[in-house]
Amino acid sequence: MAAKAATEEKEAKPLRHGYTTGSCATATTKAALIALITQEPQREVTIRLPIGEEVTFQLESCEFTEATATSSTIKDGGDDPDATHGALIISTVEWLDEPGIILDGGVGVGRVTKPGLPVPIGEAAINPVPRKMIREAAQDVLDQFEVERGIKIVISVPAGEEIAKKTLNGRLGILGGISILGTRGIVVPFSTSAYKASVAQAVNVAKEAGCEHIVLSTGGKTENYGIEMYPQLSEEAFVEMGDFVGFSLQQCKRKGMKKVTLVGMMGKFSKVAQGVMMVHSKSAPVDFGFLAQMAEQAGASEELLTQIREANTAAQVGDLMADTPAFFEIMCENCCRAALKEVGGGIEVETVIITMKGSLLGKVTINDTDHESDRDRG
Repeated sequence: MAAKAATEEKEAKPLRHGYTTGSCATATTKAALIALITQEPQREVTIRLPIGEEVTFQLESCEFTEATATSSTIKDGGDDPDATHGALIISTVEWLDEPGIILDGGVGVGRVTKPGLPVPIGEAAINPVPRKMIREAAQDVLDQFEVERGIKIVISVPAGEEIAKKTLNGRLGILGGISILGTRGIVVPFSTSAYKASVAQAVNVAKEAGCEHIVLSTGGKTENYGIEMYPQLSEEAFVEMGDFVGFSLQQCKRKGMKKVTLVGMMGKFSKVAQGVMMVHSKSAPVDFGFLAQMAEQAGASEELLTQIREANTAAQVGDLMADTPAFFEIMCENCCRAALKEVGGGIEVETVIITMKGSLLGKVTINDTDHESDRDRG
């Protein structure tokens, strides 16, 4: 009982917020500039976040000469660490002969190479809000010390190129490193904002590349299956939606896509079939009663229905129904209809369900643009 109470207390404990790469870059820029002006090392620095909150950052390093200064901090992702959690974020500030503030990315900060992103092609992947934060913080310091000289700011992330391999940056056309992100300044635990932003950008890049058919997958294995299915599509057409099915579908509809293919596995798509559009394991459990209903529709025996209701995982149900193709066709059709309901119709939706080993379980297409249904099961 005591152990259970301790567990519940632990679960009830508020989750700790972290800070975005944009906030870290702003803090290190402010510290470096103060060190450059005062010629004194800085150990911590306080900045104001876009949400109005003031936060103090501890610095890993602060070095300076009369011409340049460099400051660094370690990014803290809070209780929902992302790929950049623990990364060293560095800002180098140097004097310029001309007035003004130049902002650029250095080692480990990606460069934009495709249209459709909020940053022009050729520029460092420092998003608009962080750009504004960094520039305003620097200007505030210059005003505070009544300095009218120009400065150049370079943001670097030594491990950025390696970290970027775990992100969608390559697909988005951001090469050579990570993006400096953040709209609120903080990372909310289990928030969806960063991933949603990546999905929205990916769909926009696909639109700019001329795509009219997007393949949304739940992960790497399902994306690879989609690529094998549609080798003729450009790489921009393949977007990892993760758990954000509804949001991703809405982005595709908003950008005028004519067809969307959903590729996933039993666990997540058993939820989509019910109309659940956020399929994280914490957001909605697998409903084995619903799976049993679909199995009954497919003609499963009473004995099999009992096994389904008592199953531990959706994958286990998939194994139980392996010899009943109609079950997977029903699930795919339910997914298509749920997707069309989510976006208000008007597009063609295809659902493809595969096994963990990459074998096809079911495939159904519903074209809502002309209200014709085309079923194709494999």
